[in-house]
Formats: sequence, structure tokens, C-alpha cells
Amino acid sequence: MSLERRCFDDREEQAGALAKAVAADLAAAIDARGKASLAVPGGTTPAAFLTALGGAELAWDKIAVTLTDERWVPPDAPRSNQRLLRETLLAGGAAARVLPLYRADLEPTGDLGALAAQLEAILPLDICVLGMGEDRHTASLFPGADRLDEALSDEAPPVLALSAPGAPEPRVTLTAPVLRGAGKTYLLISGSSKLAALEEALLPGPAEEAPVRAVLHGPRPVTLFYAP
Repeated sequence: MSLERRCFDDREEQAGALAKAVAADLAAAIDARGKASLAVPGGTTPAAFLTALGGAELAWDKIAVTLTDERWVPPDAPRSNQRLLRETLLAGGAAARVLPLYRADLEPTGDLGALAAQLEAILPLDICVLGMGEDRHTASLFPGADRLDEALSDEAPPVLALSAPGAPEPRVTLTAPVLRGAGKTYLLISGSSKLAALEEALLPGPAEEAPVRAVLHGPRPVTLFYAP
């Protein structure tokens, strides 16, 4: 386990610094392979980062972007992470190729092989940006989720649907092997309560109790971007 910490005075500075780091990683991947892949989180915390990244001058036509997880709602729904992408990253003119995790022709309880095949074409990810909740979940790997053991398994498919306690709709998530297999991994959190949860997750213990451990205790270093 290796965690590099970068702490900032405020969330605007945090968002700008992370956008700069991710943009540099994407440019390096394009220089090396002619293309790049990126997974980003949803929710409220990443919005400023995604907006800042959308303004970066990059060869966006060579970049594939997906989400670390998605609520199973249509892309125009207020809780849609795909909608967040459209209103932040893509609003700045970043014409990236987006690989959504929601598809109206699929059911979350059915065969998600079509989603898995779409994702396998861009794996391993060059960059993965993760968030974390106070319950120490990351992506939609929630403590107590109905298929958490399967999602944490080394043999997990790239994408899996699950239901979590308190979640009003099913979720679809990238699984642990995909999240910890990225070339670069960043953890974006804000607030003292989440920092305290992170300190607990860094302690030894089962990933089922703190699913972010699946990444923090993985084979690759993680860089924390934190602001109060």
C-alpha cells in the first residue's frame, strides 16, 4: 500500500490541481499510445474538478471517458452521473468519447455483457479518479451491498449491478479489479469526516467493511487530493 497525500487550502485549488495532474496523465498516454482512457466519479464533490478538466487543451477525440459507477436512471434524471458529465466536463467543449454505464435497452438485473464488452475495449484504464463516502464506500462498492463479495473478487467482471442499503435505485459499478488496475489512481475527498473515514480505511481490515480498501491496499500507489 502506498498513499501520496496532496492537501489544499480550499476546494477550488484542489479541483484545479487535480485537473492539471489528470490532463498531464492523459497527454502522456496519448503521446505513448495514441489514445487514453479515464474513469471519473459522480456525485457533487467532483463537479469542480470535471469542469476544470473540461477546459484543458487535449486531443479529446483520442480520449475515452467512463464513470466509476452510475445510478440506474435515465441520463436526463437529476441523479444521473452521465448528466453530471454533460453539464461539467463536456460543457467546456471536451469532445471525448463517453462510454455510459446506463443503457435503456438493458436491465440492471439482467445480462450486462454488452456493457462489459464496451469497457474491456478501453481497459486497463490509464487514469481512475475515485471518490469516497463517510461509510468508506468507493464507486458503488457499498458496505452491505447485495453483491459486494462478487464485486470485490479478483474474478469479478468489469462491471456489475448491485443494490445497496438506503440507495433508492439499483447501481452499476466498475468492479475492484478494474479500479485497482488503472495506471494512475487518484482519490478525491473533502471534509474532516471523510478524512477520518480514510484514516480508518488505511488500517488493516476486511474490504467488506471498508470497500475503498480494495484500492488503497492494492498493488499500485494512490494519490490523495484533499481539501477541508
